[in-house]
Amino acid sequence: MTNPLLTSWDTRFEMAPFDLIKDEHFAPAFETALVQAKEDIAKIAENPDPPTFVNTVEALETEGKALDKVLAAFFTVAGADSNPKRQELQREFGPKLAAHASEVYGNKALFARICALWDKHKTLDLTDEQSRVLMLTHRAFRRAGAALTGKEETRMRAIMSRLAELGTAFMQILLADEAGWHMALEDSDLEGLPGFVVDAAHEAGRELKLDGPAITLSRSLIVPFLQFSPRRDLRESAFAAWVSRGANGGDTDNRDIARETLALRKERAQLLGYESFADFKLETEMAKTPEAVRELLMKVWEPAKARANADADILATMMHADGVNGTLEPWDWRYYAEKRRKAEHDLDEAELKPFLQLDRMIEAGFACANRLFGLEFESIDVPLYHADCRAWEVTRGGEHIAIFIGDYFARPSKRSGAWCSAMRGQAKFPKVQGPVVINVCNFAKATPALLSYDDARTVFHEFGHALHQMLSDVTYESVSGTNVARDFVELPSQLFEHWLEVPEVLAEFATHANTGEPMPTEMLEKVLGAATFDMGFQTVEYVASALVDLAFHEGAVPDDVMERQAEILKELGLPNAITMRHASPHFAHVFAGDGYSSGYYSYMWSEVMDADAFSAFEEADGAFDEDRAKALENNILSTGGSRDAEELYLAFRGRLPGVEALLKGRGLAA
Repeated sequence: MTNPLLTSWDTRFEMAPFDLIKDEHFAPAFETALVQAKEDIAKIAENPDPPTFVNTVEALETEGKALDKVLAAFFTVAGADSNPKRQELQREFGPKLAAHASEVYGNKALFARICALWDKHKTLDLTDEQSRVLMLTHRAFRRAGAALTGKEETRMRAIMSRLAELGTAFMQILLADEAGWHMALEDSDLEGLPGFVVDAAHEAGRELKLDGPAITLSRSLIVPFLQFSPRRDLRESAFAAWVSRGANGGDTDNRDIARETLALRKERAQLLGYESFADFKLETEMAKTPEAVRELLMKVWEPAKARANADADILATMMHADGVNGTLEPWDWRYYAEKRRKAEHDLDEAELKPFLQLDRMIEAGFACANRLFGLEFESIDVPLYHADCRAWEVTRGGEHIAIFIGDYFARPSKRSGAWCSAMRGQAKFPKVQGPVVINVCNFAKATPALLSYDDARTVFHEFGHALHQMLSDVTYESVSGTNVARDFVELPSQLFEHWLEVPEVLAEFATHANTGEPMPTEMLEKVLGAATFDMGFQTVEYVASALVDLAFHEGAVPDDVMERQAEILKELGLPNAITMRHASPHFAHVFAGDGYSSGYYSYMWSEVMDADAFSAFEEADGAFDEDRAKALENNILSTGGSRDAEELYLAFRGRLPGVEALLKGRGLAA
């Protein structure tokens, strides 16, 4: 039988034919494509002609395309619609891909060709983008250990293979823990909960084939349960399950995996001549050094902690007034914060959610993209990997720009969180290709699907990443879209969140699910007025996670990651009733791959820029200022990684930002 993963995709927009792809196709396609990728590399490395940019660097841009195609389809379904077979394949593919990467970066003949070009790069007649690609290629090989030989080279290969295994295992354990827990409820346990939480609990129970409602570890269900349930005992049970993910002993425990990962990362960095993994990782980021990261985080930590401690006193007083003795606990915070928000801002999330329909928030993002960048979105019917997915063609002036796919609902087969990925990146070489971009979220499934304000912000956040992919306009895919420094990649996504707060956007798209009426002016004012409510809590739980991540990768490898985590948090003075946003055993950003390792701070680094960048619109003609939108597209969204991140921001804003706009935006300024 023909394997659809190995054929030319003569489908509409050359989309992956998910209606034809079966799980049994992945392994043979992977093996065939991997052999082809190895042959491609050998052909480049063994070319008898002297190295040129075309026969070496551009050739590397085109090698392994068949493998890229197979992996794009596989990892899309493995993350968003997993099953035992796909998990087995992940475990099988991970070490093989790590070994292949080690072979590529350890290819001495290939590295010699790249070095020969780098040594004379100033004399080569290259465009600015080509010079950048050459620099990044040379740097990637050097940082991967291409210059290592003998025992050190062999050890590096072993380390990278083992890290691939550990990253896959960490994510699968976390997924198993999340999918394996639920708390069955009686109807009486739902008393006091708003309708949208009751509906979501019943839907979760039906999906689990239970006789009644249930709470699962889906963020969009457990967080509102913690906000609204008056049952302190149930909140405590749910919170305990939420924070213990990946630390439950037996087969679903990530603590040893996290420790081994830290040890191998440190060894990897030291083989390359760096003192710590943090030093190695941050070399290529805007921040450059661990010291710069810590300085930023501590500038935010102290005012955030002061605000959180003051808020904790208020919430404890409210709890005692309810007749609950003792100290305010983490499972109490969201419940009393919600009561306080309703009292101080007269803002009831149960009344707010009907105005935040998922479909209308998607439309709002599209409308903002149209006003800012002229993009238009038309729903299309193409084969997708799950029935919940939707797809749109993105055009501008009648010209095809991209395909956008939205996969918004939680399900047991989907890992937690929200993310943006590209099944295909934008490029002009070796041929012009538009990107295929996916936003994946985990909202509670209901009809209609109603969002919290944080959920609505997530829609805008992930769509900001998608715009970075869609509007990319570079030659080489290796520097297109979100292929930028990790502490720069969150700028477009966090910046786009600001448009949700634009009054005219909410006035048009925040309409009631039943009546269609727009959000009342009074409610709109309350929503915007409460934008910085509980920001001490939100900032502390995030910065605590970022500081633990940095400390893990900068210092000695801990014997016990949880003991070391506790030590770090004690040194910081973490308030008793607040926990890290992501404790180590479920810190997927950091341990399910090294994308955000030593880099979780990057959200905050980017927020410093996004607060300043949106100020540029406010200083001009408002949120939809035409000149600022053009500057944003021309200098940031379209350029990908074709230029240095600091250079791009300077081109857009004319200066680098300070932390003041961030503290003001979070309501933490003195």
